[in-house]
Amino acid sequence: MKVSSSKTSLNYNRFSRRNLIEKLLSSISGLFTIIAVLPLVLVLSYVLIKGGSQISLSTIILEPEPPGDDLLSAGGIGPAIIGTIIISSIASLISIPIGVGGGIYLAEYSKGGSFSRFVRFGTNVLAGVPSIIAGVFIYAVIVSTKILFGSMFSGIAGGLALSILMLPSVIKTTDEGLKLVPDNLRTGALGIGASMFTTVIRVTLPAAFRSISTGIVLGLARAAGETAPLIFTALFSRYYITGFGDLFYEMGSLSVLIYNFALEPYEAQNELAWAASFLLVVILLMMNLFSRLISNFASDK
Repeated sequence: MKVSSSKTSLNYNRFSRRNLIEKLLSSISGLFTIIAVLPLVLVLSYVLIKGGSQISLSTIILEPEPPGDDLLSAGGIGPAIIGTIIISSIASLISIPIGVGGGIYLAEYSKGGSFSRFVRFGTNVLAGVPSIIAGVFIYAVIVSTKILFGSMFSGIAGGLALSILMLPSVIKTTDEGLKLVPDNLRTGALGIGASMFTTVIRVTLPAAFRSISTGIVLGLARAAGETAPLIFTALFSRYYITGFGDLFYEMGSLSVLIYNFALEPYEAQNELAWAASFLLVVILLMMNLFSRLISNFASDK
């Protein structure tokens, strides 16, 4: 009995209907990717080119001058740089302990009850709240009531507003980072007699350190670039901080300086706004690259 064998052609047919549709959809996907990335490239390129030409040593260290059409130079952005660092540091000092503590509770101590579900839901809602709402809230609670030793607009109030924006990111990344820690590390530590507190401090928290650090850096990057909360809380100042008491008064920041000077009708102030934009973009890019570096270390571990 003879069995007939038929050979099936395995040659690639580029003009077949299926292959043509695949090429078409791949081309459309690539086009949409370029359209999505193009605005980012254009904005970054324009800010880096326009603002980079205005950067100099005097621009970085001098104080800004009052507006005027007879000025050859608008001064510098030194106080705004220092103010941004101080306000962001205040926000970090407030949000990092609270956020990490909340994430530890959700991941290690809560048993999935109604309260933990409420906290997770509130964190997700807070992450989507517009930044100006945080500024208005701190304005109503802190600034207008003069509760901070009788002061109104202040760097501390600005730090409180930015800490509200950082908090959801820190809580969520701490929660998710601790969930990724293998359970055998917990059971092993508990099995040799370690308490739950010791297990969290000595075992699970160090294991999730890089993931938590990534969330902190990303939250700080978002807070450092916000303008609306600082207009309602820290306002603006053209002068350097000279002492601890200055934290309870108006404080400059890069984002508010950009907002104020971009609206001025004078070319010198507009150029200073571009210089501040360049510096702020560079700072945010470095912070995002740093968070990516930490994330890569965490994935390689």
